[in-house]
Amino acid sequence: MTSSGQHRLRRVAIAVLLLAPAAGLLWVPLYAGADPRLAGTPFFYWYQLAWVPGCALCLLAAYALTRHDRDDRHDP
Repeated sequence: MTSSGQHRLRRVAIAVLLLAPAAGLLWVPLYAGADPRLAGTPFFYWYQLAWVPGCALCLLAAYALTRHDRDDRHDP
């Protein structure tokens, strides 16, 4: 794969990583219910709380990809 192809693929991966949490949390009918329950907690609540570390991991991965992208541009 060429350098520009890798660059484009990395940009797409970054976009997907940043849009996944927004899509997962803004599509409310997906999780607007009580079942299945987790330790007595309705799905509506534990689904949103599960996204907290999920968002952090997505942001960390996107950041790592942008740092890698920056390092590639400065290499001789």
